[in-house]
This record gives sequence, structure tokens and C-alpha cells, in this order.
Amino acid sequence: MTKRRGFLQSSLTGAAAALAAFGINPALAQEMGKLAGRSDKPLKAAFSNAGLQATWCAQGKQAAEYWGKLFNVDVTWFDGELAAQKQRAAIDNMASQKWDFVAIQAFGIGTLTAPVNKMIESGVPVIDMDTLIAPLDSINVHSFLAPDNDFMGASVTQSLVDAINGEGTMIMTQGALGHTGAQGRARGFQSVVKKYPKIQVLDTQPADWDVTKVARIWETLLTKYPKISAAYFHNDDMALAAYNVMKTHNRTEILVGGCDAMPPALAAVSDGRMHATVRNPSCRIHGGSIVAGVAAVVAGEKTGQGGIPKNIVTDGPVVTKANAPGMMWMETHFLI
Repeated sequence: MTKRRGFLQSSLTGAAAALAAFGINPALAQEMGKLAGRSDKPLKAAFSNAGLQATWCAQGKQAAEYWGKLFNVDVTWFDGELAAQKQRAAIDNMASQKWDFVAIQAFGIGTLTAPVNKMIESGVPVIDMDTLIAPLDSINVHSFLAPDNDFMGASVTQSLVDAINGEGTMIMTQGALGHTGAQGRARGFQSVVKKYPKIQVLDTQPADWDVTKVARIWETLLTKYPKISAAYFHNDDMALAAYNVMKTHNRTEILVGGCDAMPPALAAVSDGRMHATVRNPSCRIHGGSIVAGVAAVVAGEKTGQGGIPKNIVTDGPVVTKANAPGMMWMETHFLI
């Protein structure tokens, strides 16, 4: 709670730095900006996440740019394009340039280690977002901001299991197998279903966050299995793509759960197309990376005791009809 309260306090004071742009007491806005650690001179930051085709990543880009403006940071984007080789080429390019700090969500663990180490060795603070670039004991990133993916997978799975009264058939459609977030969500799913002997897991194949691949997979699954009680997807984009296939086949009795709590999923939860999702706080992770990078550059904040923890858990809640509207508002303002 203390960490979260501190982050929110930083967020609010950082926002005050932008008040002068709206004609509200420039002297006060400038003073509040100093308290927040806003840079007096523009900083250059490079960001990359798995692929802007994914709505979570696209929202993260918007959040990073929003918080960048508040903290006087010019953000340059290197799209991972949902492909490890393409992201590696982008990060090699990033590593050839000069930056005040960088923030990266890797498409797969171990795929970016060499160029990231090159930047770290040159003195650039590197913030790891959402999924491990490499194990934390093997790479000197400034900090790792990520949710508890095991919790995310387990919480949505438990909601689905409760809704089918602990018996029936279930499917898990995974993200990219090399993505440590997907690995955690799979562990969370398995930790729940193994407690229920009357639940049969029919399929767990990955779809790599690709909605076209999901549609193909689910065309086959719906033909193969006449009875599917519930389905858990590692992100909302895949869940909604599969739901569209279910709707075409008149199979909307299947309960659908997702991850990320993106606006389209919040709408789907509200109107009953999805049973539940869980918030992977893209805005908190990407905006928090701006705050962390600025603190490292402007205030000289180090990793560890007295500075930023090496690993910061950025959890969001399970989202149902009851809290979906509030979640939508917070996302609109890049708060979670």
C-alpha cells in the first residue's frame, strides 16, 4: 500500500507540472513540477513493447507519451511488431543511439539481452516492463515494473470455475510461450483447475497474441468439441476475437475470461459477452517507467535500498460488471 500511495502521489504532483500549459498559476505549477522531479531540460527516452497491434501495447504507448509530456520527456518508439526477430532488430537500432533512459517490454525472454546490456554498460538506465528481458539476477536493469501474472491467471480462472460450479470443460488459449507474463498466467490457470477433478482441460495451445491465429484455432476447437463450458485467454484481444468466432457458430454459451481489462473488454464485460477480465495496468507500467527514468536521470535515484526497488509489482483488480465503469475512467486518464 505504501508503494502504491507513493506512486499515486508522484503521479498527481507530476500532473501539476502541466497546469501552466492550461493557464493555471504558472509559478505554482513550476514549483509543483520541481517537487515531482520533472526535468528542467527535455530528456530523450526510447520505448519498445511487444507490438502495437496489441491494444495493451498501443495504450501503453499513449500513456508513456502522456506522462512524458508531464515530465518533459521526448519519447521515441521502437515497435516490436509481435515478432522476436523484428523487435531484436529494433532494439539493436535503439542501442546504436544515445538516450537518457529506455524502457522495454520484451516479446520473449532472452531475445534482447545483448543490445540491452550494451545500453546498460554505457550508463543508460533501462526499465524493464511487464515481462522479463532476462532473469533479474543476470541483468542489471534499473527496475522491473510488472503485475503478478500468476495472480492474474488464477483470479480470472477462479471466476470462470466458480461460474460453472467447478465442473465441465475448459480451454486456455495462451500468448507467446517465451513471454514470462504468459508463462505466469498459464501457471495461474493450472494452479486453479488442478483443484477441481470434475474439470477437464481440452486444449492449451498458444496463439502468440495474434487475433488472426486465434480465429483459426477456435474455428477448429469449436468443430472438435461440441461442449466447452469456459475459456480463458491470456489477453482480451484474443478473447474477443474468439468470441466473434463463437458467435458465428452460435456457441455464445461459452463463458469467456481474459486479461488486461482493455476498454473493448470492459464494454464486453458490461454487456455480458465476457464473464471477467483482470487489469494488467498498462498505464501504470508505462507511465511509471517515465517516472522511474526521470528520477534516475534528474535525481540520480539508484536501484535498491533508498532508491527504486529492483522489482515493483503493479497489480490491478479483477474486473466485473460492478467495477468496469470506474476502471474505464481511470484508463481514460492513464491512471491504471
